[in-house]
Amino acid sequence: MTDAPPPQVFVLFGATGDLAKRKLFPGLYALAAAGRMPRDWAVIGSGRHSPGSDYEWRGSIGDGLRESVDDVDNTVLQDLLSRLSFQTSDADDGADLAAAVRAAREKVGPDAHTLIYLSVPPTAMKPMIGMLGREGLADGSRIVVEKPFGTDLESSRELDAALKDVVDETQVYRIDHFLGKEAVQNILALRFANGLIEPAWNRDNLVSVQIDVPETLTIEGRGSFYESTGCFRDMISTHLCQVLGFIAMEPPVHLDERSLRNEKSKVFQAMRPLDPQRVVFGQYDGYRDEEGVADDSTVETFVALEAFVDTERWQGVPFYLRTGKALAQTRRTVTLTFRSPPSGRFGSSEQPPNQLVLELTDSPAFRVDMLAKRPGPAIDLMPLSLNLDIAEADPDDTPLEAYERLLLDVMHGDQTLFTRSDEVDRLWQVCQPVLDAPPESLPYERASWGPQAALDLPRAPGWRLPDA
Repeated sequence: MTDAPPPQVFVLFGATGDLAKRKLFPGLYALAAAGRMPRDWAVIGSGRHSPGSDYEWRGSIGDGLRESVDDVDNTVLQDLLSRLSFQTSDADDGADLAAAVRAAREKVGPDAHTLIYLSVPPTAMKPMIGMLGREGLADGSRIVVEKPFGTDLESSRELDAALKDVVDETQVYRIDHFLGKEAVQNILALRFANGLIEPAWNRDNLVSVQIDVPETLTIEGRGSFYESTGCFRDMISTHLCQVLGFIAMEPPVHLDERSLRNEKSKVFQAMRPLDPQRVVFGQYDGYRDEEGVADDSTVETFVALEAFVDTERWQGVPFYLRTGKALAQTRRTVTLTFRSPPSGRFGSSEQPPNQLVLELTDSPAFRVDMLAKRPGPAIDLMPLSLNLDIAEADPDDTPLEAYERLLLDVMHGDQTLFTRSDEVDRLWQVCQPVLDAPPESLPYERASWGPQAALDLPRAPGWRLPDA
């Protein structure tokens, strides 16, 4: 994708929020610095409360970018800031915003696209969509919807119906930034481009798959968000299940949006509804002392669970998903554990299994754990690891950050890495049993690996992390 996108008018709801500060404005800056933005474009921030004059708001955005971006190019920065304006709006009144968008489109050019980014809480999403329809802002626009897509099956269906009242599915971009990560996309290349790996990627050769996304960070001032959402809705029904879809899908006929999303949807259709008895919730010590958290909160900050995909490829293979706050490491690791052949001929049967480990970092890295003969006169086995790092193999290539890639895809009208409505609906069906009968949130120490019940959840050899 090398062609410049067509002219754009960006409308950012939640433009003064945390996501805009940390990801959206740095993403726009990075795309501009790399020459990937359209020739003509404008950004209109919107929200219920004004951040002051346009001059004051631009100054605030500029200060934030100087803090978060290394070696800021002032020419690029000043050009970006000159394109910013702010217009208040809410779910009841968007007339002034609609007028501002029309004026911006006239200025940018007759072939301008409107990209509306809804970075608002799930409870505010539905009325905001209704306003977009009433004011005509949704007409022909591309609408980016941040996760979570609702808070349960019923609310997600209500949200989807509200969207379908004002736009077509082809206009909706349900964003899950995990799918924008270079390493997640590399799962497809690793599987489908390598004859050594794809034939072994099935139940005949694998005993388990782990998707492990621990974080050392606490909720960091997001107490009110976590109280209303929790770790399960925030991470499992979105990020980790989407990674599972990439791992478990069948080979698509083509690497296009229809083929890839069809195969991923089939995975979710084949997932068993989660068994609450095989789900562990946890809450880190001190969570209730965080700002915005109830003194008697039972909200989970940690989840570990067992899932199954009942296809011919994966029948009987457990997928173990784990994620949480205030844990021992920050990692994004997928581990495929292979069946061990009989090893009695080598004496000891206590050898670790072969594992393929995918590190879903900004620059993908892979590790293969095998067994080899230990040097010496005896035929003894020893573990051997092969490490592959794409950054070392191609040090001059800088991957796009996830939001950069996904913003660029929306501008080009490419929905490949965005979530389709049938995927969302099925994942809520899979998750709903846990929402209906949530397990108790067990306490765990900070900088640990969660409650003991979670450590005991997988079959032998247990979790890959902590590393052996």
